[in-house]
Amino acid sequence: MSAKDNHKQQQQRAVARMVAAAMSTPCSIKPLLVAIPLALGFALGIVATLSLMGSTASSALPGAALELFFPSPPVNVSTEVRRRQPPRPAQVHPQAAPAVSPPVAHAGIRRHAGPPPVQRRQAAPATGVSSPPSPPVVDAGSANKRAAMPVNVTTTNEGGERAVVDDDDRLMALAAAAPRTVRAAAGCAPKVAFLFLAKWDLPMAPLWERFFEGHRGLYSVYVHTDPAFNASAAAAPDSGSALHRRHIPSKEVKWGHISMVEAERRLLAHALLDHSNARFILLSESHVPLFDFPTVYSYLINSTKVYMESYDELGGTGRGRYKRGMAPTIIPWQWRKGSQWFEMDRALAVDVVADDVYFPVFKKFCKRNCYADEHYLPTFLHIRHPEAAAGRTVTWVDWSHGGPHPSRFTRMEVTVDFLQWLRGGTTCEYNGRTTTVCFLFARKFLPNSLTRFLRFAPKVMGFG
Repeated sequence: MSAKDNHKQQQQRAVARMVAAAMSTPCSIKPLLVAIPLALGFALGIVATLSLMGSTASSALPGAALELFFPSPPVNVSTEVRRRQPPRPAQVHPQAAPAVSPPVAHAGIRRHAGPPPVQRRQAAPATGVSSPPSPPVVDAGSANKRAAMPVNVTTTNEGGERAVVDDDDRLMALAAAAPRTVRAAAGCAPKVAFLFLAKWDLPMAPLWERFFEGHRGLYSVYVHTDPAFNASAAAAPDSGSALHRRHIPSKEVKWGHISMVEAERRLLAHALLDHSNARFILLSESHVPLFDFPTVYSYLINSTKVYMESYDELGGTGRGRYKRGMAPTIIPWQWRKGSQWFEMDRALAVDVVADDVYFPVFKKFCKRNCYADEHYLPTFLHIRHPEAAAGRTVTWVDWSHGGPHPSRFTRMEVTVDFLQWLRGGTTCEYNGRTTTVCFLFARKFLPNSLTRFLRFAPKVMGFG
């Protein structure tokens, strides 16, 4: 007989003796009837417990039977799960756009709550163009970075290579990294970039073709129009045309909205990717040139100023458009107004596309009767480079009749006397001297006036 069976028989004999002793004790019948079931239940519970301990001894941990009556404290499940999770991989930050040139002083406008200190710009030399610096140093990974660049929009650099970029964020990053000084190819002259911001097509295209004729290599053309416009169908059939395939990927533009400024920045960014572009002029589909190309080119390339209005106007159409949410980045007395039709040099153009301080504020707050196209660039110029502005524009516009839009001119209003007055009827300052050549372009002229301009251009404006 095993020790286990012997132990069980001893337990049963002990229970029997307890019952016999209870029955032999003199007492009343009722208490005895109650005590006997209780004693039997208690004895059976002990037997069951001991039996359970014996049957599980080989598989349970020590003290497992006691946990049936005295369970241990619960385990912190969340802590255990967190420990068993695999280690999180190191976060990889997207690589910055490959630098086109070595780092320069302007690289990245500093982020801060208040306005940054004014950066004083040195006046450009008489030629208006800095000598080309040494070629940039290319790191070993540049080729791979360049290969990964999205390719969808045609642009041309100083080496004649054509690349295409249609993602706005990528485009702005590449343009912000472009050199601030002109890098024309050996034997090539710096160029003027003509940026057309059009609603649809360019009805004055025949006049502009005559204006550009014979001056290839001294200009670049970029056209931003409604994305629904079929630029391919409207393209000039002659590949030698100044406007042939010059449309950039465009997005919808609404009058009075920030999308107008976004389109301007998009045009500037594409033009900056051509490192031989030195000056940048914004034009509309209703613009016309008032002088021949050599005069316009010399005037802009040799200028020591940029031509952009930036003035403080009180009242509802000036400071009244300021939004209080712009503070403290832009405070009310920094708010400026000016014509949308700008002309600027390369250094300022890079600053504009690299702006990640003021433009986001305009995008967020300049809504509902704010008109960002009349305030963003004038305000930016006033804060960042107030000494660079000539305080005027080179585009003539008639606001004499009042209202939100300037006067429009039809065919019969285009006369020789009118054009002569536009070309020399006012005086202004140019490179520190007084001149009567103040406006190089004029608007708004309706498409039906084209025939008059084509007729008068040779005798009045000197081209065609």
